[in-house]
Amino acid sequence: MTDKTTHDTAGDSGRADDGRSIETDGGVASQAAQDHEQTDYLNAEVNLLNPSTPFMREHLKIVWTGFAIWAVIVFGPVTMTRLAPGVMTTQMPVIGFPLHYFLIAFGGPTGALLLSFWYARKRDALDEKYGIDPESVSTQTEGEAVAADGGVEE
Repeated sequence: MTDKTTHDTAGDSGRADDGRSIETDGGVASQAAQDHEQTDYLNAEVNLLNPSTPFMREHLKIVWTGFAIWAVIVFGPVTMTRLAPGVMTTQMPVIGFPLHYFLIAFGGPTGALLLSFWYARKRDALDEKYGIDPESVSTQTEGEAVAADGGVEE
């Protein structure tokens, strides 16, 4: 038995059977995503100390937190070696390597790697919260002309 009812379905072209264009909302958008959609980012104030949009504020919070963690990872062992040279220059029991060398040589790169994973996860969560789909960003194809003057006719 076949289904005799008609449905407005969109194929791969994004058009319904009767030719109308169908826009999907990707499901239920959160209030933050709806606010993000209505924000005019081209005219929004860009201030690193006091961002004007909720997305910018939350993103900046992630960036500053990551920067603080990075500063501790990079400058922590050096500072601790200056403040407590006896503890930091002792040999580690298992590998027989000075602690400050180990923290600089192994802790720094490992911390940077973990920090990059942390940032990627936080940014993905933030993008999801505000309904940003990085896959939907279109790139310009080769050969298309671009108006460098903003499209203003002279």
